[in-house]
Amino acid sequence: MKNIRNFCIIAHVDHGKSTLADRLLQLTNTVSSRDMHDQMLDSMDLERERGVTIKASAVRMNYRAKDGQDYVINLIDTPGHVDFTYEVSRALQACEGALLVVDASQGIEAQTLTNVYLALEQDLEILPVVNKIDLPAARPDEIAKEVEDLLGVSADEMIRISAKQGVGVQDVLEAVVQQVPAPKGDENAPLRALVFDSHYDSYKGVVAYVRVVDGKLSGRTPLRLMATDAKFEPVEIGVFSPTMQPINELTAGEVGYVATGLKTVQECRVGDTLTLANNGASEALPGYKRVKPMVFAGIYPTENDDYPELRDALEKLQLNDASLQYTPETSQALNFGFRVGFLGLFHMEIIQERLEREYDLDILATAPSVEYEVVKRSGEVVEIDSPAQLPDESTIAEIREPWMKIQIYTPQEFIGAIMDLVIKKRGRYETTEYLDPTRVILHYRIPLSEVIVDFYDRLKSVSKGYASLDYQFDTYEPGKLVKLDILVNGDPVDALATIVHTDDAYHKGQRLVSKLKELIPRQMFVVPIQASVGGKIISRANVSAMRKDVLAKCYGGDITRKKKLLEKQKKGKKRMKMIGSVEVPQEAFMALLSLGDEE
Repeated sequence: MKNIRNFCIIAHVDHGKSTLADRLLQLTNTVSSRDMHDQMLDSMDLERERGVTIKASAVRMNYRAKDGQDYVINLIDTPGHVDFTYEVSRALQACEGALLVVDASQGIEAQTLTNVYLALEQDLEILPVVNKIDLPAARPDEIAKEVEDLLGVSADEMIRISAKQGVGVQDVLEAVVQQVPAPKGDENAPLRALVFDSHYDSYKGVVAYVRVVDGKLSGRTPLRLMATDAKFEPVEIGVFSPTMQPINELTAGEVGYVATGLKTVQECRVGDTLTLANNGASEALPGYKRVKPMVFAGIYPTENDDYPELRDALEKLQLNDASLQYTPETSQALNFGFRVGFLGLFHMEIIQERLEREYDLDILATAPSVEYEVVKRSGEVVEIDSPAQLPDESTIAEIREPWMKIQIYTPQEFIGAIMDLVIKKRGRYETTEYLDPTRVILHYRIPLSEVIVDFYDRLKSVSKGYASLDYQFDTYEPGKLVKLDILVNGDPVDALATIVHTDDAYHKGQRLVSKLKELIPRQMFVVPIQASVGGKIISRANVSAMRKDVLAKCYGGDITRKKKLLEKQKKGKKRMKMIGSVEVPQEAFMALLSLGDEE
């Protein structure tokens, strides 16, 4: 065990984490130069395009250090976005050390800080690395000073590297060997292994990525997952290098995988503890929790016939992603579809894009909403994730909405504009922390429903792209919330209903109605569009009718002839209006998302 090192790389999005991992794989000859390609550990096209690791992975490297000893180094790659914080925390728990990669031109950003705090909570040894020193805009000394103020590690000792050019990467490996402690664990105790990720394989079932903490894991011994109580006999045990390679056993301190043969990722959750089915450990490893979706949206196929394909696609995506939840739902406007729960907006964007690309589906997504707690007068508490599920107004005592703690990391000159933005979004100020004379962290509490629509985009535009954001769930709080209904031609369109704060209802209703007036096509009859709250109409606009010039043939003669024709036309329009139906186009559902832009 003394020659094993387990570490992970933590960084803000796009600070060079995957590139550094590539160089480490090359330097240790884990991957031959013939098989090497950029972003080796990011297997999805989406990950490569966006430069964000979405799925964690692990890889085992053999390295002969300068002291002449051979070491086994396990690198556990972590996802790079705030939506996946729980997965990051489990990956960190599987390690003893973390490389903190900071971009030499951009410096510390919000995600960097969050991950540092996560790593400190797990008592990891943190090795700061200043990357991208080859860039013309690099300021390695200033950035090293910033990191020194944050961590207390001397700026002179920090490793400066350029992962792209391969400069200084050898020093990183030496630092890992020298400074990251060897894993602790009892080889003779009953087996306890932490599941820090998993994926589904059509031949081997669910493949769990594990870090063995105590005991030994050998093939064919029946195993049990402690949180879900699923029992199985392993199909295969092995290590990643970086492809899957079977071996006979994994002992305490090692990182590898177990092919479980289980059919769904639901039974093998991230953070669970793996032990022996007979005479296993009595106590699970700490920190496991079930991940709850925070953002919900309706996803519908544009063609009704594609409904079975959409269901199959969601089923397949769920095999690899236990945090994705979906239930069938129907809408008068959009027919059959699913209500899907996501960890956050980024997760939602990724799933939508994968459905369109990998499964070739044309889908239509409604505006995202969050999960509310409704307390009825009878004392019963109901959780709803769609405005359509809101019970009758007379039975509601109060509605509670989720509030988030957010940290905004920004240069000083944008503080005013950012404070203004957050206050408009019903945010409550908590504290300001100064990191150095020019940069601050603003701490706020804000309702999640205000964050999910366009908050991030607007934050980037008011701060010229410099501010970065991080958020965590805080509590549920009661608020003055009402359901805003949109009626088109007298019929409520359920997919356009939203839950809003009383103070915003009038403005939101008015803006939405004006927007829909431009988007809904004209008919042969007048189409009224109304916004209503609790049965009371608060705003209305009419889409004027297309008119046929019935008077063209009535030149000259008596006015009564014209009147008679117009009366006849009026009657026809009235009858048409009674039986006519209005198609609401896809752009109308997207209008809900872009409402914030006109404020």
